[in-house]
Amino acid sequence: ESPTLFLQQLGRGLRKHDTKSVCTVLDFVGRQHQDFRFDVKLRALLGGTRKQVEQQVKDNFPYLPAGCHMELDRVASEIVLNSIKQSVPNRWMAKVQELRILAVNNTDVSIAEFLNETGLDLEDIYISSKSWTELQRDAGLSTLEPGPNEEPLLRAVGRLLHVDDPDRLATYKLLADSNTAPDIANLSIKDKRYLRMLIASLVDQVVGKDATLEECIELLWQHPQVLKELSSLFEYLTTRVSHLAKTVDHLSDVPLSIHARYTRIEILAAFGVGNNARTPTWREGVLWANEAKADLMVFTLDKTSGHFSPTTRYRDYAISRDLIHWESQAGTRAESNTGKRYQNHAKQGSKIMLFSRINSDERSFYFLGAAKYVRHESEMPMAITWKLDSALPGDLFTSFAAAVA
Repeated sequence: ESPTLFLQQLGRGLRKHDTKSVCTVLDFVGRQHQDFRFDVKLRALLGGTRKQVEQQVKDNFPYLPAGCHMELDRVASEIVLNSIKQSVPNRWMAKVQELRILAVNNTDVSIAEFLNETGLDLEDIYISSKSWTELQRDAGLSTLEPGPNEEPLLRAVGRLLHVDDPDRLATYKLLADSNTAPDIANLSIKDKRYLRMLIASLVDQVVGKDATLEECIELLWQHPQVLKELSSLFEYLTTRVSHLAKTVDHLSDVPLSIHARYTRIEILAAFGVGNNARTPTWREGVLWANEAKADLMVFTLDKTSGHFSPTTRYRDYAISRDLIHWESQAGTRAESNTGKRYQNHAKQGSKIMLFSRINSDERSFYFLGAAKYVRHESEMPMAITWKLDSALPGDLFTSFAAAVA
């Protein structure tokens, strides 16, 4: 109850003495008020969304920095988990009611205002294929007229919550705020690829594989409410940027920022793979981007979940902040054309681009940037060590290391 008294008592225990190697603190407190927000306290310490914090509590906090340990006994864990579940409105109609109350004095409630007032996460709006537009309409707020394909397009908006590079967000918002569809003939290669990254992500389940970029641009601009929601979303996402934007110097036309996140669709569009609006299907871990002369490598660190067979559970992990251990596909021999390209990419003028995610629940991958071959062991698969041009930031290295610990 008294921070000063608590610090005095703790300080006495922390006094150094030659015969004392540890200080054990037993802190007995009363039960918290039922409205106490465990999720807010734990998110300040652990980071991530409320759902991710909830999973960390269930898993005994696996992603703490090296040397740190947290433990809750069974009863305490149940109390915390129940508090997280009950502290904010989880049912859709409860969220609708929250927005309706906020709109009494302000009919133009922004996403940021709604989340700040309710304590919800952005993911709580887009859960179960819902959208900000649907929440507004259910709360009785006015929205723009729907277009012919609004429902699948709004579902696709919910697949853009990972966007976290400032340049892309600024470009996307300018596009969404425009009353007229952009003329791709007047765009630079980089801006055209930005546009295709957005369009391909939105229309992937709306149009056929042969639909042109021009046709899909026209389709999107028939949906003013979708564009309005995109603008609101991109404005809010600028507040969630967590890493400094850094581009790859020798890829001036590729609109990717190192340590930002991208889906497979966005990666292919950024490298100009494919000729239509939608990108080709990409399921394997490696793809050769011929125009950029680059091997695009995506890999998942934690393979204990997801659809990984014993033959595809390659040992991929961060050795240090600038060294990555990566295993090739099972059939790759060191003397094969592919194996030689990996080893001699610098001499041959090709590039290695690495993308990684912690587990298969995440749709997007962190772009680790360009890498150089250091050495390899064995073959089928080849166990290759890559050296990153840009070292991993501390938070990513900690997460990557914990994912395979």
